[in-house]
Amino acid sequence: MKNIVQRISVMQKQINFSGSIYVKQKESVIAELSYGYANRSEKIKNQPNTRFGIASGCKIFTSIAIAQLVERGVLSFTDKLTECLDIPFPKYDKDITIHHLLTHTSGVPDYFDEEVMDDFEQLWVTRPMYHIRQLRDFLPLFQNEAMKSLPGERFHYNNTGYILLGLVVEQASGLPFSDYVKSYIFDRANMKDSGYFEMDALPERTALGYIDAKDGSWRTNVYSLPAKGGPDGGAYTTAADMVQLWDSLTRYQLLSQELTDLMLHPHIEAGDDTYYGYGVWIGTYAQDKRKFVLMGYDPGVNFRAAFYPDLSLKIVVCSNRSDGAYDIISEIENELT
Repeated sequence: MKNIVQRISVMQKQINFSGSIYVKQKESVIAELSYGYANRSEKIKNQPNTRFGIASGCKIFTSIAIAQLVERGVLSFTDKLTECLDIPFPKYDKDITIHHLLTHTSGVPDYFDEEVMDDFEQLWVTRPMYHIRQLRDFLPLFQNEAMKSLPGERFHYNNTGYILLGLVVEQASGLPFSDYVKSYIFDRANMKDSGYFEMDALPERTALGYIDAKDGSWRTNVYSLPAKGGPDGGAYTTAADMVQLWDSLTRYQLLSQELTDLMLHPHIEAGDDTYYGYGVWIGTYAQDKRKFVLMGYDPGVNFRAAFYPDLSLKIVVCSNRSDGAYDIISEIENELT
């Protein structure tokens, strides 16, 4: 344990990492560390129980919610979008299925298309972020846009697809998406510090996200993200809670073994020897042993988690800056795998 903590400390100083790190192997916590400030103005330090935004790292919550509804017989992965959502999308292909949406192969237009834009803040110039508090608030960003490709034609990472999945969860369950996730995922997994919080009403122990400029100045990300996150990203959680999620999922407390295995199956190749399951990236290490990865990137938010079944190893890194999580988790991986 001493060596890994030393390596993390060296890397933290090199990149000025701000956030929390949690490493657990089998039943032993190898490292639980926090650096930097949750609130720079008030000099409030990050702590192990600080809540962080995790951006797209929470797509796994959406895929679990869909799989639960499949398990209950309310939905099927082969259901077409038109069969399970009473919202018109005049230019969408009629053959889009739940499976297509989960695997980023639906071809629907992405409201934040990383192939054509790289600044998430551009989205809110004409549609202020403080109006985005419910899933239907996202609709004007993509509802009447044309398809990008045919369903099943190719992998194209897609936030719109997960907004659509969240709308399906709401219609199928009769609950607001965030309420569904709290009741059927966070509460069941004993994730007591996790939630979809509004950025202008954050609870205690929640880190503000910081955007750093080259001249040394900084600002928070309050004007950079939707006021409330949704099924494509934006939940807040702690590093320990995300380990708790993985433990609950792999102990079949959230889904049956059959549905869990299907979620974690490499459904589509995403490039560079990487695959995508349902809401989770799947890669390899040490001569093709499988690892599962969650990641999230937003202005002032950087998140990375990796789970190694063969080693019974879980690593979670939450940052309230725009970078750093990958560097930290890579250093830990190099030491322990």
